[in-house]
Amino acid sequence: MPALDRRRFLWGTTAVGTAALLAGCTSNESANTAPNAVAGGSGENTQPGKQVTIGFSAPAADHGWMAAMTKNAKAQADRFSDVTFKATEGTNDVNQQIGQVETLINDKVDVLVVLPFDGKALTEVGRQAMDAGIPVVNVDRVFDTPLAYRLWIGGDNYRMGVNAGEYIAAQMKAKNISNPVIGEVAGIDSLPLTQERSKGFRDALARAGFSVGPRVSASFTSESGEQQTANLLQSASKLDALWNHDDDQGIGVMAAIDSANRKEFVMVGGAGSRNMMDLIKADSGVVKATVLYSPSMSSSAIALARLLGQAKGIGDLAEHDVPASITTYSAVVTKENVDQYLDVGFDS
Repeated sequence: MPALDRRRFLWGTTAVGTAALLAGCTSNESANTAPNAVAGGSGENTQPGKQVTIGFSAPAADHGWMAAMTKNAKAQADRFSDVTFKATEGTNDVNQQIGQVETLINDKVDVLVVLPFDGKALTEVGRQAMDAGIPVVNVDRVFDTPLAYRLWIGGDNYRMGVNAGEYIAAQMKAKNISNPVIGEVAGIDSLPLTQERSKGFRDALARAGFSVGPRVSASFTSESGEQQTANLLQSASKLDALWNHDDDQGIGVMAAIDSANRKEFVMVGGAGSRNMMDLIKADSGVVKATVLYSPSMSSSAIALARLLGQAKGIGDLAEHDVPASITTYSAVVTKENVDQYLDVGFDS
């Protein structure tokens, strides 16, 4: 799962990820004919250029978010006639992933895009690539040093929590609920990403004069989500709001809610699955929003890798070079704006 706190607050924006930033510089075809979750646009840098071989390495596609990361990367690469895409088999074995990246280095790919299973463990092989003159795009789980990557792109876990808290606080005030009971179904508490999401959530609620009530931690799986949510619901006879950190585990969260026949609260999801977006659009149950941590970032990573391989910058920016760090935005998807985000929804 993603893990890093890169804080950028743009409350109220409708942009998602970096697709808007990349528009005008990364596509060889019209956005109207593009597959889902790809960066598109028009402009000088969209024209076919130097052939670029992009090596790609990511963990095993063992849940919806990670599967979408790999799928989106390939879909984006397929859009470019000047890109050759060399992907390794996804693995959660750190040593195996290191070996796979070393093979890509030995194959002399032009650019590497790496979503490490463990950022710290993959740092040294990232440095090996950089030392060999191969630019590395580090996706989401950050390496220990910038010496191991040319560009980092990923999500904002702290802001994810903030925006979930801001949305819930606004809902409570709109309903004139002065002392709400607000629950939280977190991910794995030992992970920094979970700690950052929970801290952002607490901080946002505190600004509104509210606090987190019953809280459980799950394991980013539907099974754990169902079990832990059942425990939370048993401990809380009444809820006004609930935030679930992860839409993959949200499948189980919803199963527990349905089994308990609980309808008295509003629920906010996390990450932006198509499943949750469909529930938001239907507006027939407790799910009213989800906060994005979109796997569209991998599409943008490939588009940026192409630019790095061709020594081009982002067309809409004054800078000549691709930036060193890009943080995607944790937009809040609601019934009012869900249609504009359906293209980045992933299947849980």
